[in-house]
Amino acid sequence: MVLLVDKKDGVATVTLNRPEAMNALSMQLRGAIADAFEALTADDEVRVIIVTGAGERAFTAGLDLKELGSNASALGSAGHQGGALKDPVKAMAACPKPIIAAVNGVAITGGFELALACDVLIASTNARFADTHGRVGIIPGWGLSQKLARAVGVSRAKELSLTGNFIDAKTACEWGLVNRVYAPDELMPAALKLAHDMASVPKTMSETYKKLIDDGFNATLGEAMKLEAETSRQANRAVKPEDVEARRAGIQARARTQ
Repeated sequence: MVLLVDKKDGVATVTLNRPEAMNALSMQLRGAIADAFEALTADDEVRVIIVTGAGERAFTAGLDLKELGSNASALGSAGHQGGALKDPVKAMAACPKPIIAAVNGVAITGGFELALACDVLIASTNARFADTHGRVGIIPGWGLSQKLARAVGVSRAKELSLTGNFIDAKTACEWGLVNRVYAPDELMPAALKLAHDMASVPKTMSETYKKLIDDGFNATLGEAMKLEAETSRQANRAVKPEDVEARRAGIQARARTQ
């Protein structure tokens, strides 16, 4: 199977499973990712999703260049031209649940875009990132040209995209692209702990808050402040004092164990 999905205790781990091809995004794998996210979005038992790659060499090396070189329709689900194939990044964007990228190795071009489709990125010391769209001769269609600049700044994004050079995990962390860097054997335990922390937040609150952050980030500050005020008014009407008190006690208890 080119994609593995494991579900336990409210957390789904989605593993790109083509290690012999550095988890390259073949048409089959792209369709499988889209199908998996559609199913996980509809699954009420899943609260948080982790995306990672099989092995330690690659998160994903991006679109399968061998396939692209032999099949004229292989770009169809990559946002670069029309086509009936499903778009994995669009399926991820439509998912209201938190998505964590556990970047275990290289994330190149389309693989970089897949990582940027996640809400939070953590990485192993094996991780490296590169945007080689310019060198391959393909304009990105999954958002990299816009998301990367917002993540690391316009100047750094131009450096990466106009050279195709790699940055390592340490630099990616310093630039704000990833939140934390771990030894390879510590990456998935860290991802699972983070996922369970997120899963412990009430489902409606988690999904509402994620949407509020995303929608506000895509607006001007003034528009975002108005959006927060309106969302707050609507959501907080349903909050009862006894609920706040019960949750306050839980927060205090949790603080003593962290």
